[in-house]
Amino acid sequence: MTNSQKWVTVVLAAFIFLFILSDILKEDTIIRHDEMPGYDTQEYNEERVQDPPGLTLIKQNGCLACHGQDLRGNPNLGPSLYNAKKHWNRDELINYLRNPGDYSRDPRFDEYKNQFRNIMMPSYENLDVKDLGIIADYLLGLQGE
Repeated sequence: MTNSQKWVTVVLAAFIFLFILSDILKEDTIIRHDEMPGYDTQEYNEERVQDPPGLTLIKQNGCLACHGQDLRGNPNLGPSLYNAKKHWNRDELINYLRNPGDYSRDPRFDEYKNQFRNIMMPSYENLDVKDLGIIADYLLGLQGE
């Protein structure tokens, strides 16, 4: 055996020895998120539980960006989503969400076309109709203003 082979063998043996030793001495450290500083489990869980499924889907699909964090509209991007029940029934709203372009000639959107120039409601035809129904139910329940 040559000197270089002996050195490679010694280094490899030392590496294996240290690897086994570190595995033996390793402590299982479990960091619980509720023990982390600044983390309040109850507050987090309450916040997550309070969002109805419709609002969760609305947040996931980016509706808050145009319609505002409170869904009461953004003067430059999108109208309020409150009082949808005055203008829509469930099936109509689902169809509108699937393809808003089909409603572009509807006279009730003339005001929106002037107020929100160059802004177009995106189509959500890629969403499951069940999810669109959940969103529609949530929006139809928003009353007030």
